[in-house]
Amino acid sequence: MATVSTPSIVWYKRDLRVVDHMPLAAAAIRGPVIPLYVVEPELWAQLDASHRQYVFARDCVTELAQELTALGAPLLVRVGTVIDALHDLHCRFSFTELWSHEETGNAWTFARDCAVAAWCRERGVTWNETAQTGVVRRLKSRDGWAKRWDRLMALPIEAVSERIESVPGLEQCDFPEPGELGLVPDGCTEPQIGGRRAGLHLLDSFLNERGRDYRRAMSSPLEGATECSRLSPYLAAGALSIREVAQASWQRQRDLRGDRSPAAPAWRQSLVSFSGRLHWHCHFMQKLESEPGIETREMHPSARGLRPRPGDAALLTAWARGKTGFPFVDACMRSLIATGWLNFRMRAMLVSFASYNLWLPWQETGLHLARMFTDYEPGIHWPQMQMQSGATGINTIRIYNVVKQGYDQDPTGAFTRRWVPELADVPAVFLQEPWTWPSADALIGTAYPTRIVDLAVSTAVAKDRIYGVRRSAAFRNASDVVQEKHGSRKSGMPMTRQPRRKSRKSSDSEAQLVFDLGTSESS
Repeated sequence: MATVSTPSIVWYKRDLRVVDHMPLAAAAIRGPVIPLYVVEPELWAQLDASHRQYVFARDCVTELAQELTALGAPLLVRVGTVIDALHDLHCRFSFTELWSHEETGNAWTFARDCAVAAWCRERGVTWNETAQTGVVRRLKSRDGWAKRWDRLMALPIEAVSERIESVPGLEQCDFPEPGELGLVPDGCTEPQIGGRRAGLHLLDSFLNERGRDYRRAMSSPLEGATECSRLSPYLAAGALSIREVAQASWQRQRDLRGDRSPAAPAWRQSLVSFSGRLHWHCHFMQKLESEPGIETREMHPSARGLRPRPGDAALLTAWARGKTGFPFVDACMRSLIATGWLNFRMRAMLVSFASYNLWLPWQETGLHLARMFTDYEPGIHWPQMQMQSGATGINTIRIYNVVKQGYDQDPTGAFTRRWVPELADVPAVFLQEPWTWPSADALIGTAYPTRIVDLAVSTAVAKDRIYGVRRSAAFRNASDVVQEKHGSRKSGMPMTRQPRRKSRKSSDSEAQLVFDLGTSESS
């Protein structure tokens, strides 16, 4: 092999792109680069990993490899542990710099990164980690966090415009099939296709075609499937950066300033809402970054031990399979299983029903949902699981009436009928409550399951339990501690140039209500 100067290693994790990739751009300036992606069998054996997520990631890595090859630096794929891959490369090239993006992942990836940091220290390798979201490492206070987010998102987008100096002669590994990693098909029959090209197409179509009614349609599982951005899996895999999505949204809003067409007001309102949710994307990730234990341990002491673990296995199985006897709940779960996606309001409803009506621990239901979400982002998922199950102590308790949600969010019944075909013969007026249909005896308990819980009774019991622990001074004192560490602060989003209304300082839960992240108990 020809002699080359010492290369830098660019370790790809969940940042599967070449555009707006600071580690790649910085390493390329210094000399030869070895872009590295490691398929980690142990990572894919974790309880929050799934077949659908792996297939999506493989699509993204395949396209990334093509883009890197076009730049002159083929992606090196290894199978095994990151430590073994780095050790092999270090023995061959004695590299002194490792580059990567920071990651806010689950407990396993955190431990893996700690091991990599120790390996680097022992060998005198400098590990350069850069931020790719608005999450702040070692954050001291939430004050000023939102303004810092705005500044970070406004930075120029990094692009590698010239060819990258590469290291020739590296042996490539084949990308394993899912079954080789113990991943079996999980019912995702209508998946989103991974890769940057698909993500860019969705971004363009959302900002220019699909997104006009986003603000209105986001609560509907049927309309939301087409009028929501559907960018979340591409952000989770890093095929798109949140910075480029934010800047594209801001540019579209600027383009609309002089637009006097009838559609312009709806566009402006929807894009303001969308920009707000980009803030919330990183806001929730910051919670897990600041307190990794949120993945398994309740934020508020009063919620610890409130629900027995393990939960009722029969109830958990019925909920996870979409066989609860409540048509709208079952339709939402089955849709999620088949597509890997569900709009936010219905995700919250599924968690509410499981947490309050079934009284299941959020840690167990959260693992099932984590596997079903192609867009699983640990830093968003686990704080949301806690928020929707009442474990934070700083958010309003939101217990969804799942029957009413069916009437409200699926008024024609089209969504429910698609995903629960057993109810095909049930007249529309009885669809969300088929047990009230005069001919129900021929259906309920045979073709379609009997309700697994009494909705009114289970709601009343849940309220008694939850509010019973919220009346003490000790509860309020502990809530203040949680609020100080994780609560949102007043924020602007100045790039939207929207007038701000004066208001009193809002709490975290109130701010979330502005963005419709939940619903009241009467919903």
